[in-house]
Amino acid sequence: MSEELGRILTAAARGEFPPGDGAVTVVRQPAARDAGVVAFTAHSVVFTDEDPQWVQDRLAATDSDRLAAAMNPGFLCALMARTGRSMNTIDLVTVAGALPGRPGIELREIEDPEHPRVARALKYRDDVRVWAADGGVLILGRGLAGRWEVALEVDEEARGRGLGLALARAARQLVPDSVLWSQQSPGNARSVRLFQTAGFRPVASEAILTAG
Repeated sequence: MSEELGRILTAAARGEFPPGDGAVTVVRQPAARDAGVVAFTAHSVVFTDEDPQWVQDRLAATDSDRLAAAMNPGFLCALMARTGRSMNTIDLVTVAGALPGRPGIELREIEDPEHPRVARALKYRDDVRVWAADGGVLILGRGLAGRWEVALEVDEEARGRGLGLALARAARQLVPDSVLWSQQSPGNARSVRLFQTAGFRPVASEAILTAG
């Protein structure tokens, strides 16, 4: 991972979190692609190349409890307007350690950069690798601050057979690092349960703002 945000995330993966003092830390973007907020328990980190004083002033003006100010829609909208960026949703962030051994599911790597799933993943991650299974897809890539992230897709007709769980566990065996990260929309309870069953533990929430 890179720079200060990377160090914060690396520590969080070990279970070492920023102090729960209600403060907001402002750091530089780890790369031009990503700006946004990572919220831990009673401590948030805003990563942006904007003036840190503007961030703190805008947070102070947000009509919200200070512990929630950095994830308040008013602040996020102001940050998007200031940076000219957009966001999809606020995600739950989970992490798990790598596992030894080989995946217990047959996977076929997709190496075509023009493949729709590969092309879409490259918009958000670097060093992307994609594997197809019978009824699903597993995607690995380096996302925020260079961390290794996994995303899964399971076809509707293949659900309810344990395929998603098998893919999540396979990702922990395929990741070329000691830890693997994933994000789930909190409202997608099925996905949240799947990743936690696969050994991913929640560490934060985050809102990533992307350009274009």
